[in-house]
Amino acid sequence: MAYRETITEKAALLKALSNPIRLCIVKHLCSKELLHVGYFVGCMGASQSLISQNLIKLKDVGILDSQKDGQSVKYFIKNDEAKKLIRVLFEGEEDV
Repeated sequence: MAYRETITEKAALLKALSNPIRLCIVKHLCSKELLHVGYFVGCMGASQSLISQNLIKLKDVGILDSQKDGQSVKYFIKNDEAKKLIRVLFEGEEDV
């Protein structure tokens, strides 16, 4: 991969995680692995619709993916770089 592409991808990852709600979502997924939208409603005091918008953004940039579980959809981290970054950012804290 060309240097410019690498820098652009890493910048997109940082940009996506720079939002407090998205950072909260990814932090929770680092410790719980598969979670549904309702789990994140308390995350930063956000509404379910705002959480859903941010989950879509994280999927669009390739950080998250989802799987159907009956009537609900559960989310998980598919980007290993995002996991590593969260672990570094929250090193020493519980649930990472």
